[in-house]
Amino acid sequence: MSKEQVVVVTGGGRGIGRAIAAHFAADGAQIVAASRTPSELAETKADVERKGGRCHVHSCDISIARQVESLVDDIVKRFGRIDVLVNCAGVAPVSTIEELSEETFDRLWAVNVKAMYLVSRAAWAALKKTKGVIVNISSIASRDPFAGLTAYGASKAWVNAWTRGLADEGRASGVRVFAIAPGAVQTQMLHEVVPDYPKADTLDPENVAAMVHAIAQPACRYATGQTIFFQRQGD
Repeated sequence: MSKEQVVVVTGGGRGIGRAIAAHFAADGAQIVAASRTPSELAETKADVERKGGRCHVHSCDISIARQVESLVDDIVKRFGRIDVLVNCAGVAPVSTIEELSEETFDRLWAVNVKAMYLVSRAAWAALKKTKGVIVNISSIASRDPFAGLTAYGASKAWVNAWTRGLADEGRASGVRVFAIAPGAVQTQMLHEVVPDYPKADTLDPENVAAMVHAIAQPACRYATGQTIFFQRQGD
C-alpha cells in the first residue's frame, strides 16, 4: 500500500479497530483513527507509531451527523483523500427481549447502523475520487445470533444487506464495498459480553485485521458486495 493512501478506521480506539489501524500502518498507509474516547485513541496512536506507522486521531461520536461531517472535512482538508474506510465501531449489549430497554436498543442502532450510514455517506465523494474501498465489520451473529444477542445480530444482518446494496451503487464509480463477519474475537467487548467464552474458539484481533487488509487489495475487486464469514473452532 502506498504511503500516500489514507485509511480511516472508526472504532479505532481499541480491539479490532486498533489492530486494523496498526496492520494498515505497517503497510505504509496514513491512518486516521476515530473513537469517542481520547485516552484509547492516544494508546492507538502510540501503538501505531511504535511500529513505525503514522496515525492521526479524531475524537467524535459517529452517530451524530455534524460530528461525522467534521471528521470527514478534517480528513479531506488535512490529507486530500480517503482510500479505505473501515466501519468498525460497534456495541453488543446482551439482553433478552423482555429486558432490552428502548434506550439500549436506540444506542445499539445508532452505533451499529446509523453511524455506518453517516460515515459512508460523508466519505462517499472522497472515495469516488480515489476509487476507494469500504470494509464494514459485521459478525457471524448476523446469520446465527444466540439468545441475548438478537438485536445485535439483527443490526449486523443490516450491515450485510447495506454492504451488498452499496457495492451495487459503487460499481459505476469504482468504489468497492465489503463486509467481514468474524466469529468471537478476543477483545474487551467480548469479555464484557461473554466473560467465560472459550479462548480456544476465539480469533485474535490481528486475524481480523489481516482479513480486512487482504480484502481491501485490488486483487479482490471482483468480489465487491460480498460478506466474508470466518471463525475459529478450537485447534
